[in-house]
Amino acid sequence: MITKDYTILAAQGLHARPATALIRLVKNFKSAVILQKGSKMVKLNSMLNILSMAIKGGETVTIIIEGEDEQEAAIAIDLFFTEQAKEL
Repeated sequence: MITKDYTILAAQGLHARPATALIRLVKNFKSAVILQKGSKMVKLNSMLNILSMAIKGGETVTIIIEGEDEQEAAIAIDLFFTEQAKEL
């Protein structure tokens, strides 16, 4: 299991466009990916799951990855949060 914290850099937070991109990314992997904010946790397989978290810019979230390709998934998700999410 891999766990990593990310601060949401986009001022608009994790809205529909980055949520869609994140779901598409996660679907490329067999590992289970969970998004956690505070005590609330959701699977990253539905836009409604992500939007229900109401994640704003500057907030910190935790990504939990577990499965056979968790290393590859962690690298891709790290790139998403550190580079791509800024532009969405």
